[in-house]
Amino acid sequence: MSSVRSRDVAAVAPSFLVWTGFFFAPILYLFVVSFWSVRQYKLVTDASFDNYLLAAGEYRHAIVFTLALAALVGVVTTVFAFAMAYMIRFYAGRFGNVLLFIALTTLFGGYLVKIYAWKGLLGSTGIINQALLAAGLISEPISWLLYSPFAVVITLVHFLLPYALLPINAALRGVDDAPIEAARDLGAPPSRILIDVILPQCERGILTAFALAFFVSAGDYVTPQLVGGTDTFMIGNFIQSQFVNRMNAPVGAALAFATLLMTLLVVALLSLLYRRILKACAT
Repeated sequence: MSSVRSRDVAAVAPSFLVWTGFFFAPILYLFVVSFWSVRQYKLVTDASFDNYLLAAGEYRHAIVFTLALAALVGVVTTVFAFAMAYMIRFYAGRFGNVLLFIALTTLFGGYLVKIYAWKGLLGSTGIINQALLAAGLISEPISWLLYSPFAVVITLVHFLLPYALLPINAALRGVDDAPIEAARDLGAPPSRILIDVILPQCERGILTAFALAFFVSAGDYVTPQLVGGTDTFMIGNFIQSQFVNRMNAPVGAALAFATLLMTLLVVALLSLLYRRILKACAT
């Protein structure tokens, strides 16, 4: 028995050391730094909650705006990913794997390439505005397509859609066909089959897809910096500024952990809301 336990410990030890060294230890150090301060560009180890009070006061509007925008990105991404996965699972037949492969090939495109592609599409001289002008639908370019929250949302949705597709597709593949056929035989309409049979079985995949899109969007600063404009500064931009421009790691760390806490709360609340909506629709 002891030899078996020793082998188990030996098998897990490398992964545990890697996880501790590259994930847990840096985060723990950053959490400790969030209680320190900076004087003359040097860290001072005098523990206080001043940085968190600053985050809750001066930066609360940026945090709320970031959470709202990230939640919108998460919802839109999850809805589109579910629609794609649903089509692949139930309608594409033997071409389902081909469609999934085509969707996943977009992962090989660089993140910045996608951002600049959307800049070319949404700009005043971009393809969309030029097409609308040529069609006579508008008399002048639409300025709010680029350098706005809309541009941030559409760019992030495009980037995150393949990542959200994977867990939902995996969850739908695990849905048993027998309950679906039984519901059809009993005369249940497609909407009831979706709500009563399919959605409860792929709940984990849907919540995972939303959480992934939401967390990445809440922490992103490159997209709002390049396509968001001056009115779309998210909390990631302020965190990046604290670390890089102001050389104030404690405030940046406090903002990061405050945002992390709020994102966890939002995901927990939306998960609870999702389950309650399913129960309400089932009754």
